[in-house]
Amino acid sequence: MEFLEKMVTLFTKYNSFFSAGVANTIILALFTVLLGTVLGTLLAIMKLGKFAPTRWLANVYIEFIRGTPLMIQVMFLFYGLPMVGITFPSLPFIDNSDRFMAGICAMSINSGAYVAEIIRSGIQAVDKGQTEAARSLGFKSGQTMRMVVLPQAIKNILPALGNEFVTVIKESSIVSVIGIADLMYQTNSVISTTYRSLAALAVAAIIYFIMTFVTSRLIAFAERKMANGTR
Repeated sequence: MEFLEKMVTLFTKYNSFFSAGVANTIILALFTVLLGTVLGTLLAIMKLGKFAPTRWLANVYIEFIRGTPLMIQVMFLFYGLPMVGITFPSLPFIDNSDRFMAGICAMSINSGAYVAEIIRSGIQAVDKGQTEAARSLGFKSGQTMRMVVLPQAIKNILPALGNEFVTVIKESSIVSVIGIADLMYQTNSVISTTYRSLAALAVAAIIYFIMTFVTSRLIAFAERKMANGTR
């Protein structure tokens, strides 16, 4: 009970820190999933295409990104690119915008490699008869993919994409290494101020759980809605 009281007291006193961290974490996760899905869709189409060089390029990208740690990718983009003259712009109306952009880009690049495999499997799960029927109606290959295959694939991959969103929320804690004030960064700030590391980490863990649990429930609700729409 004493430890629980410490957690409540800590959260009550420093709730502004935790709230700011939650907001930044959600922003990072939303942009990462959005950009990662766009990139993953492009990579999946390249990997399934008939043009050998683009297939090879997509395979190399996916294998390399999935085979290297996210932390290295984050630090490479933020610290490595400026060494060769590539910098992220600083926007006056957003604090630490260069750090945010680097974090979002690194996480999107990483997420895109995983989403590509999710989308590829979803596309391949669509009955080939659907493609043949669309082509027989005069649809071009691009139209068939965009208007027939992808809409059906989305239903197949929605649970996996939801899991990816949950994973991104948890993995976003890595961006604290480049100074982005996400939930983990703010938790470390509280720890450095109060020296109550265990209580602060317990509060952060509960907040992460709430975010991921709510996200999982929303995805499950969307799945049920889509399932009811196909009956």
